[in-house]
Amino acid sequence: MVVLIAFASGLIFGLGLIVSGMANPAKVLGFLDIAGRWDPSLAFVMGGAVLVTAAGFAVLRRRARLSGRPVGWPTATGIDLRLVAGSLAFGAGWGLAGFCPGPALVAASAGVPEALIFVAAMIAGMGVFSAVEHFISR
Repeated sequence: MVVLIAFASGLIFGLGLIVSGMANPAKVLGFLDIAGRWDPSLAFVMGGAVLVTAAGFAVLRRRARLSGRPVGWPTATGIDLRLVAGSLAFGAGWGLAGFCPGPALVAASAGVPEALIFVAAMIAGMGVFSAVEHFISR
């Protein structure tokens, strides 16, 4: 059941990205170009996503379990260097490429060459991060 819920969630998310045009980096870069031909449509997509997520969280807060498993809520509440550095790296990658991880995976699955390069670089970055974390923890 958990696998089916994960599959359905991913399918709905991917379809939403395609329908909204967010798998198209030109659309994302248009949103980020506030000094040029700004395209505010991404703000509406994000606003809709926040509303749906808020409704989902409201339902989950009343339930202790989801499909037989306990709901795991985040415990971190502080802003630290790791959060700020990660946010800056995410934003820089998003601004330079026009992709964030979700839309990049959708576009890569459609065979978009730029998305394939982005996903490869993203995986390499995660590998470097993991190696550095492992090195630091020793």
